[in-house]
Amino acid sequence: MEFGIGYFPTYDGMKPGEVARLAEERGADAIYFAEHTHIPAAETDRYPGQPLPNKYWKTYDLFVALTAAAAATSRLRVASGICLVIERDPITTAKAVASVDHLSGGRLEFGVGAGWNRTEMRNHGTDPRVRMRVLKERVEAMKEIWTNEEASYAGRYVTFENIWSWPKPAQKPHPPILVGGTGPTVLDRVLAFGDAWFPNYHDGILDRIAELQARAERPIEVQVMSVPADPKIFAQLRDAGVRRVARWFPSGPRSRVERAFDEWETAIAEYNPE
Repeated sequence: MEFGIGYFPTYDGMKPGEVARLAEERGADAIYFAEHTHIPAAETDRYPGQPLPNKYWKTYDLFVALTAAAAATSRLRVASGICLVIERDPITTAKAVASVDHLSGGRLEFGVGAGWNRTEMRNHGTDPRVRMRVLKERVEAMKEIWTNEEASYAGRYVTFENIWSWPKPAQKPHPPILVGGTGPTVLDRVLAFGDAWFPNYHDGILDRIAELQARAERPIEVQVMSVPADPKIFAQLRDAGVRRVARWFPSGPRSRVERAFDEWETAIAEYNPE
């Protein structure tokens, strides 16, 4: 089983390339960067009495951060965790994904999702009521662009005819699509257009992994974020068929990130003593 880290690449913390280089030096297999273009000022409390950390509105652009991470490393997988596709033009996003994958030599993993902040979606012109259908069409449209010399797509929310777009991704047919989310219908989306399920760790995840495996008629990976630094949980997820586990590291100075690495690596060493 592989191990990764997640990081909100904030402008006032350790820079994306620096974090990625440190992750590679310390043996991590992958780094995931979060995305929020903005947070509506009136919605800084996600739940009553729980202020939203300001890292949510201080991040660099996702693809700028991924490019910096790819340029600073040679082995590390670089991933979106997740890209809010419903807030992005699919033709422009397809170009960004293909560009990072091409420049990195095929090291990008494309985590996608719809997000949770409905006002944020509306600010980008997306009706939250149809966000899952928009997500599906935009991912499908990007696949057409990546895999065809001349691409077309006709949907309700995405339509274009006979377009050229290069570079194509280095990975064939395209970078892995990691579908984020833990809601009741997420496995339908994974089966419809994903190469992997990418949930946060939660009670009941083992049962849902088993459900996915029972329903899948093709190979589908599972990668899990927000995993506790607990060797017993690592073993449970490994036995369930999970390919990679990761946890969020704090945004901030190098010393804070290194402390998080120390804790994470201690748990990994207990799980897999040499």
